[in-house]
Amino acid sequence: MSHLDDDQLAEFRCRRIGFVFQSFQLLPRLSALQNVELPMAYAGLPSAQRRKRATELLERVGLGSRRGHRPNQMSGGQQQRVAIARSLANNPDLILADEPTGALDTATGEEVLALFKQLNRDGLTLIMVTHDPGVAAQARRKIAFRDGKIVEDIRTDLP
Repeated sequence: MSHLDDDQLAEFRCRRIGFVFQSFQLLPRLSALQNVELPMAYAGLPSAQRRKRATELLERVGLGSRRGHRPNQMSGGQQQRVAIARSLANNPDLILADEPTGALDTATGEEVLALFKQLNRDGLTLIMVTHDPGVAAQARRKIAFRDGKIVEDIRTDLP
């Protein structure tokens, strides 16, 4: 990675890593469908292919009927599921999730975690940053940092 230039790094991120943010980072003027299509546009996929894949991803996260809605017309949990669908757009090898349940109520957070668990069971690698011990307890592996150093590395056999 250290030998890649800025364009190569951007290409790597675009095609290999999906990002999910605590504050969703959806573009407010775009519909759910358009927000999910956006990474595929950056990757150069044709419009028809983007629309088909985005529709499938929104169905997968339970939001097929909301694809025409803008972020301000959706709940926080729905926005986060759109963000998860967007993170899957380019078939990444890895999802990085920064406090993905932090802006959600408990029940909605559990729905998001259930979706992440299913994605992981389907073979996707997820790295999630959280300060919530309840969220961390649901992970197969927990690595705790303090002052930039690993202080705990626990693997479990969670389903």
